[in-house]
Amino acid sequence: MRNSGCFCWRLGLAVLVVLGSSIQVAAMTRGLLPPSTALPVRFVHSVDARKAHIGDTVLATTLQVVILPGGERLAKGTVLKGHVVDARAFHSDSTPYAEQQASRLSIRFDEIERGDLTIPVNLSVRALANTLDSSSAESPHWLDESDPFPFKTLIGGGEFSPSDKIVKGENGIVVAVNRRQGVFARLLASENNGSGAGLNCSASDAEQSVAIFAPNACGLYGFVDESMPRAGRRGSGTFTLESRDHSVKLYAGATALLEEMRER
Repeated sequence: MRNSGCFCWRLGLAVLVVLGSSIQVAAMTRGLLPPSTALPVRFVHSVDARKAHIGDTVLATTLQVVILPGGERLAKGTVLKGHVVDARAFHSDSTPYAEQQASRLSIRFDEIERGDLTIPVNLSVRALANTLDSSSAESPHWLDESDPFPFKTLIGGGEFSPSDKIVKGENGIVVAVNRRQGVFARLLASENNGSGAGLNCSASDAEQSVAIFAPNACGLYGFVDESMPRAGRRGSGTFTLESRDHSVKLYAGATALLEEMRER
């Protein structure tokens, strides 16, 4: 009888574990990310408007750990999968006074791949930085050869030493914290009229993963002849880059601070 009771107890525990795992899996596949969750990511490969086709896969990976409510985590390097929604090469019309046809590249991220699970997402772009600016933000700098203390510059403003535990803004106020898992901050409201559409970035109450981005980063960084008329807001989840000077190309190594827009 004692062995039978032990077996039943273990069986009941196993059932609870399985049910708990099933509930967790179901919750994750329904959409784990709360609204305003920030995802700092790096694009894995280049996407060229001259060569891309609608439906082509676009991949990005998270720059650091993303800590979610309830203790759930997305590890650094978690894959974010999307696709090309529209691609149009630049076309120059030699006819006098003719309007040049702008190049366009539209991308939508669809899901996070976490092991055998896929988590649907509906993301907008808060900030998008080209490869050069992204690389510069990830690398430590020295003022001169005699300076023993390196510093890093966040995209959107703000400097800190890699050994510092806090990040201060230009006014000396702490705007972020630097932990072993990366840089975290509450997102700050900001406007960027240079992105092509007067992009407005809202604030967040919860601490978010920002990695190499300042909490007020908003719009395009390092893109000279491109604009972002659509950043994926209003439920579309699709962001668009345009240029009236050349064919748009989003190079591998470019980074973005994405934000979950899905309403609960």
